[in-house]
Amino acid sequence: MIGRLNHVAIVVPDLSAATALYRDMLGATVSIESALPEHGVTTVFVELPNSKIELLHPLGENSPIQGYLDKNPSGGVHHLCYEVADIIAARDKLVSGGARILGDGEPRTGAHGKPVLFLHPKDFCGTLIELEEA
Repeated sequence: MIGRLNHVAIVVPDLSAATALYRDMLGATVSIESALPEHGVTTVFVELPNSKIELLHPLGENSPIQGYLDKNPSGGVHHLCYEVADIIAARDKLVSGGARILGDGEPRTGAHGKPVLFLHPKDFCGTLIELEEA
């Protein structure tokens, strides 16, 4: 069901510093900052030949990643995103197998303008999983 790894998301305490680190120290191509108020985050994507790194920073007082940053002040890996061909079919198969979908279970538009869902980390070896329709 899952396809290629779309990105690894890393929560960072300072988005500008993290962007500079990837761009200047590692020589990566990075995107401009993009605020996603509906998700409570600001993102920067680091382009890799075979995938991406998503740098995440809280946006607003109710950011869902602020708690992560409070527990991990230096930041860290937040989630893995896998591509799926049909997000509704993937959701239905996962739910029928006992997996929990976070939120209301309906896809939302993600950072790439495509439908996404998040899977409960307790159902996937302690890892938050994002599915993105390819």
